[in-house]
Amino acid sequence: MNDTSGFTEEQKHYLEAFLGGVLAKRGAQPAGAQPPADIHRAAQDRIIAEGGKLVPEEQAKRESNPLDLWDAMRENAAAGRFPKGLDVFRHKFHGLFYVAPAQNSFMCRLRMPGGILSTHQFRGIGDIAERFGGGYADVTTRANLQIREIGAAHALDVLMAVQEIGLTSRGAGADNIRNITGSPTAGIDVQELIDTRPLARALHHHIINHRELYGLPRKFNIAFDGGGQVSVLEDTNDIGFAAVAVGDGAAVPAGVYFRLELGGITGHGDFARDAGVLLAPEECVPVASAVVRAFIEHGDRTDRKRARLKYVLDRLGLDRFLAETEKHLGAKLRRVPSSALGRRGPVLKHAHIGVHAQRQAGLNYIGLVLPVGRLTAAQMRGVAALADTYGSGTLRLTVWQNLLISDISDHAVPAVTAEIERLGLACSASNIRGALVACTGNTGCKFSATDTKSQALVLAAHLESRVALDQPVNIHLTGCPHSCAQHYVGDIGLLGVKVDTSGDPVEGYAIYVGGGAGSERALAREIYPGLPMNDVPRSVEGLLRAYLAFRDGTESFHDFVKQRDAAELRKLADAALAGMT
Repeated sequence: MNDTSGFTEEQKHYLEAFLGGVLAKRGAQPAGAQPPADIHRAAQDRIIAEGGKLVPEEQAKRESNPLDLWDAMRENAAAGRFPKGLDVFRHKFHGLFYVAPAQNSFMCRLRMPGGILSTHQFRGIGDIAERFGGGYADVTTRANLQIREIGAAHALDVLMAVQEIGLTSRGAGADNIRNITGSPTAGIDVQELIDTRPLARALHHHIINHRELYGLPRKFNIAFDGGGQVSVLEDTNDIGFAAVAVGDGAAVPAGVYFRLELGGITGHGDFARDAGVLLAPEECVPVASAVVRAFIEHGDRTDRKRARLKYVLDRLGLDRFLAETEKHLGAKLRRVPSSALGRRGPVLKHAHIGVHAQRQAGLNYIGLVLPVGRLTAAQMRGVAALADTYGSGTLRLTVWQNLLISDISDHAVPAVTAEIERLGLACSASNIRGALVACTGNTGCKFSATDTKSQALVLAAHLESRVALDQPVNIHLTGCPHSCAQHYVGDIGLLGVKVDTSGDPVEGYAIYVGGGAGSERALAREIYPGLPMNDVPRSVEGLLRAYLAFRDGTESFHDFVKQRDAAELRKLADAALAGMT
């Protein structure tokens, strides 16, 4: 049976591949292959040996690998049945979130490296949403898309359809590396230092094809910033790669490198810290893999609230963690002080909206305004048709919950903007609505205390009718302390809370101000601890009126609020409202 002397070389290669696939399906390994060490079980074993108790999610991963859930999901779909217990958690490894009680349905979150996809894929997602979901898709704050209102019977229909258009949802939720973000204007930005698309794509495929990089102690975010005019908020990620230019006379050859930033999680009060490490572009993927492996080894599996990379860094210290990373990398990291590096070019707050010239002469990208990140299937098909007809068939999602159509010629811009408006969308926005960000809210997430998306639109309409801002202000609404909409980095951040009014809890918000990232890096401070939603628009209006009335010249809202404490800002807001005519 093993005699292959009668076969051609091509036939031998075919048979080798075929038999390898058969063995893999049986759980066997081809001759000479070695199964990867189970680094997760080893980490769990050490914790147990030290007297620690694994959380239920760790026990669930220990009992069975969630990536091997396909047969159970098929049986559930055939029975029209949603998962129960810890199987709800395991489904998230496939990008499927059972979001009851907010909705008795699945939400499917996808993966698209750098937030860039083809019109074929974009149109396909719209079709999937229409056939199996609620007929719409939401752009997320990780430059991603999610499909909602998927019935129990259609879970596998969605997963298969997503794969058939060249995308995947594998690892898009639970304890895995989430969608890799990158500069949305990569390759077209007039200011960028380096095109991050190849790096985001390479890391995406590295993760997808390394099974041992799933099932981490907790979720993990990675972002590449190429130095362009549109921010990707890389310093809010577990790993941030920030492009820098190094000139002659430094300790390394002149060129473009990446600074390594570690441990960002603004929902827990921390930006990523500068690791003092400089990486050549080709070093980013292996270093990311080594950092993740060090996190796997040392992450907390006994407390979900302290299971992120930030807490490993707090416990081990940066130097020891870098030494652990070097152990997994098999090489020393290049240490260069930040004082020796060039500075990043400026971020334009609303450069993700409107018409902007590309670095390619005669071409432009157009940033569309999406109402709190939501698009109907019909709008998705319309946007795809525009990109096919007038652009290069490429669409780019941003962390600001909108999208860009790139490669539009100068003479085609008027036609494209007119077509965008006919779709019920826009490519211009007020300084209030241009970076209005809202999480899913309690209509689709069980953790949210408030209906963030509809309330964001109410707030924007109120402010636009009463305040004429001459500078952009970012407003972020998040429904719970998980801070998916990153309220801590907004100029104004609203955190959803329940407010007790005479024994009757109603939806409301705590109001924060002064957040920012990049050159404006700061965590927003609480100004109002919790107001009923009916009082929120007026209170935010007061803050903006105070800014316009009492600012120094043309200073930004960020600079205005950082110089004043909460009591003074409340006093100025009251004075500004009292002085209205």
